[in-house]
Amino acid sequence: MDRRQQLVEGRVDPPRDGEVVQTELRHPPYAVVGARGNEIESAAAYLRDLSLSDLSSLTCRSYGFDLLRWFRVLWFLDVPWDHATTSDVQALVGWMRSARNPQRDRAAGAPEPGAVNPRTGKMTLSSGYAPRTINHTLSVVGRFYSFHAHYGRGPVINPVPVAPNRRDQVAHRSPLEPAPMMRRAALRQKVPKQDPRAIPDHLWDELFAVMRCDRDRALLASYVSSGARASELLGIGVDDVDWAGQVIYVVSKGSGRRQPVPVSPEALRYLVLYLAGAGTPGPGEPLWRTRRGAPRRVTYWAMRRVLQRANTELGTNWTLHDLRHTAATRLANDPSMTLPEVRTILRHADINTTGLYTAARIEDLFDKLQEHFAADRPVRTLAPGYDPADVAVVFGA
Repeated sequence: MDRRQQLVEGRVDPPRDGEVVQTELRHPPYAVVGARGNEIESAAAYLRDLSLSDLSSLTCRSYGFDLLRWFRVLWFLDVPWDHATTSDVQALVGWMRSARNPQRDRAAGAPEPGAVNPRTGKMTLSSGYAPRTINHTLSVVGRFYSFHAHYGRGPVINPVPVAPNRRDQVAHRSPLEPAPMMRRAALRQKVPKQDPRAIPDHLWDELFAVMRCDRDRALLASYVSSGARASELLGIGVDDVDWAGQVIYVVSKGSGRRQPVPVSPEALRYLVLYLAGAGTPGPGEPLWRTRRGAPRRVTYWAMRRVLQRANTELGTNWTLHDLRHTAATRLANDPSMTLPEVRTILRHADINTTGLYTAARIEDLFDKLQEHFAADRPVRTLAPGYDPADVAVVFGA
């Protein structure tokens, strides 16, 4: 069995050479470098074009990791990037379907991949790459070759298969119309439909109760009342809090604009308690600071660790993004709020995304289900004029 077939079968892993590094440039802000520290020029040209097209730096970073994954496969197969074929893409997909994702490594004693948490009902992440990650990598690699083909570089035929009919059908479709059923392009993975992962009220109370300080209580209360994303809320300063208006100003992940989002009085109350104990930061300083050592900004990973400690204590597997799902579900199912209002608060680009949170959850239907199970069976009655004894003789008891 040759290298390519071994890679398709997932029997070997390409060496994890190279890395994505941050540059001192604005265009591009990130670069893909090889094993010797040399910058991959073809990747740099594509990332520079993305940056000049007003895509965020985080998007360039994400695309850089997808390209690095692709170049590692090419280096392993000893194939120049401008001589790649569909068989090389097949090797990439086959490897990603069976390879271990280092970002999903677990500590000893952690639940098995794919196991369902008995308290939350959420499935533990698998140890490999998710179907969405594989599809995203294929999209990035396909656009990478389309970019170079525009300038006459690279292979004549894009090595990533496409579905032109699919693109034609969605090009002029109104978002109000139902999405048509279309076949996936070759090598694209089936992505299972997932319902929003909102935290039920009784489990939310347990989670909030195990927070160890006012800072963490203020953060959780702000997350679940504002629906802000994890990194958006952690990036605010004291000047971004409008105490009288009960709103905070965050820099939206997608648009990069500074936008107001509401917070609850409870969140502001815990924020006051936190600032009373930790001190009010100065202008330009971060609002959320570490509690030990020199004051530093609370990072995403630090807040993730706070939630991991709570999960260990409660036997749950909640994530920071579940807090946004919880806020969205509460708002969308509030009869006093309309869907466009909820969309404005959550800053969704498409109102259909907001509509996903109106789905009923089994845990929310517990009381109604108990009434259904306890209800008496309907009694069968006959129309006036019919003798039950005669009906029993004709049709049986």
